Amino acid sequence: MIKVSVIVAVYNAEKYLEKCIGSLLCQTLEEIEIIAVDDGSIDSSPAILAEFAKTSIKVKCYTRKNGGAADARNFGLTLARGEFIGYIDSDDFADPDMYEIMYNTALEHGSDIVECNLHHTYANSEDTEVMAKYYTPGELLTFGRYVVWNKIYRRELLIEANASFPVHLIYEDVAFLAKLAPYIKSYAYVNIAPVHYVQRDCSVNNSKSKKTMDIFAVLKDVLTFYKENGFYGQYKYELEYLFVRILLCSSFKRMCRITDRALRKNVLLQNFKELNDTFPNWRKNPVLKIEKGWNALFMKAQTPLIYRISCAVFPALFNKRSIVT
Repeated sequence: MIKVSVIVAVYNAEKYLEKCIGSLLCQTLEEIEIIAVDDGSIDSSPAILAEFAKTSIKVKCYTRKNGGAADARNFGLTLARGEFIGYIDSDDFADPDMYEIMYNTALEHGSDIVECNLHHTYANSEDTEVMAKYYTPGELLTFGRYVVWNKIYRRELLIEANASFPVHLIYEDVAFLAKLAPYIKSYAYVNIAPVHYVQRDCSVNNSKSKKTMDIFAVLKDVLTFYKENGFYGQYKYELEYLFVRILLCSSFKRMCRITDRALRKNVLLQNFKELNDTFPNWRKNPVLKIEKGWNALFMKAQTPLIYRISCAVFPALFNKRSIVT
């Protein structure tokens, strides 16, 4: 029986791929399969994957026409046989005991999802991000860490939720995880940081282009899902806070990185419009009212005038002082 299937979406990752797949083959959990989906790479990634597949029956390699990481992950999930599903990006890597510890924790607690801490790995240094612990679907929706690769998921949960990533968009992890929340019955954590999130200036998460506006489509996708499936009334305030948190914090910071001044201005103004059009009374959100810290203060301060000032000031300042994260 396959205990964990790890899905790896691969695109032009020749510099990192051997370390990534090698770290999965070194896992102490024996009953593991590695589903590597090449997303139309034009470098030597397909050849590297083929060599791994020759030397280990644990590695299953597939090639797709380029459709983005979301499409590759969705395809990989259709092939996965594991009791649990994990994801890892092709430029990241894992410690040898990662999946054994997480799988055993899932069995011990009867968990649908197990989450671990993570390392930010730079060229010459590394730091650790410790996850805050939340246990109810509402708490996870409101405050959760919206990345898929520091978790394992019970395959039955993904089937029940009809889980998939929205294709042709970046920030697809937000939609995937937010739409799982209403189906989660048990969530567990392990107090280790076995996954290494390699920091690259050219990565999707460091995008400085108009693609940052994809977050609008992703959040609309989440909202539509909650309304069409009858969850909206139960989670209205959690969704509202999620919109505020993303659009006024993480997405705001990414948009401030856009180097074209005219484009940056238009994107930032659209960002505030999207929030106010979707949730015109967001300043009265009960979660926001009781939240503290720099992020909460920044969000609460954003009147139309203050937001325009923020759009003028923060592009020059955010690299010097990390107020919005």
